[in-house]
Amino acid sequence: MQLIINGQSREFAALSTSATVADLVAALELKGDRVAIEHNGSIVSRAEWPAAAVQNGDRFEIVHFVGGGAGA
Repeated sequence: MQLIINGQSREFAALSTSATVADLVAALELKGDRVAIEHNGSIVSRAEWPAAAVQNGDRFEIVHFVGGGAGA
């Protein structure tokens, strides 16, 4: 399956035609509690990931949150 992730075309041979956003997150080996996902221009809530279908050519913007900072 060919997808556009953060503006770059990527091939995902392991994703089937019945893949979901949850499957994509797993394929990318991301921690689900640390990412926000936009799918074809719409934000997909984490609760919707298991039901949100992924199709060939879909576009995703994925933001990975990181913590940090210095103590005073």
